Amino acid sequence: MSTISEAIKHDHRELEQYYNEVVNSSDPDHQQRYGNQFTWELARHSVGEELIVYPAFEKYLGPEGKQMADKDREEHHMVKELLKTFQNMKSTDPNYVPKLKELYGPLSEHIKDEEEKDLPALENALSKEGTADSQSLAKSFGRTKAFVPSRSHPNAGENPPFETVMGLLTAPIDHIADIFRKFPDQTISPNPSTK
Repeated sequence: MSTISEAIKHDHRELEQYYNEVVNSSDPDHQQRYGNQFTWELARHSVGEELIVYPAFEKYLGPEGKQMADKDREEHHMVKELLKTFQNMKSTDPNYVPKLKELYGPLSEHIKDEEEKDLPALENALSKEGTADSQSLAKSFGRTKAFVPSRSHPNAGENPPFETVMGLLTAPIDHIADIFRKFPDQTISPNPSTK
């Protein structure tokens, strides 16, 4: 059973891996597959954080947690706007890799801040409550990712309940469209043809 920090960091490492697969390849098919995987993971990860982790910041860290959550939501919105453009591009577009690099710059800063400041503060507060709370958050985070959209929808907002409602409406459409997208053969993805 993992903690919420471990679950978030695991996703961050996957995002880094998918990013590197795209930027270090010259094969358009490989780039498209890993670009789709990157989009799929980032969209689900972002919404999962917004629905589970940021409310925990507010609950367990008080006013400081509210400031952290608001800052992270703003950063997510900016990244989602960039992802919205990237996710609709083909890997044969000469701007495909530059757009991903443009997106990854602020995303990598966000990841660094989250791992060095936000998550340690949350884990410290949760340790006072007991580790079961961190494990429970991790479980909720994982479950939530199964039901949220797999594409970026920045107009849905970053705050519950609006994001929850919009997510429930758009997720089935995203998941059906994922069936027709290419994904890496050896990764977990929503595309049943890769299983």
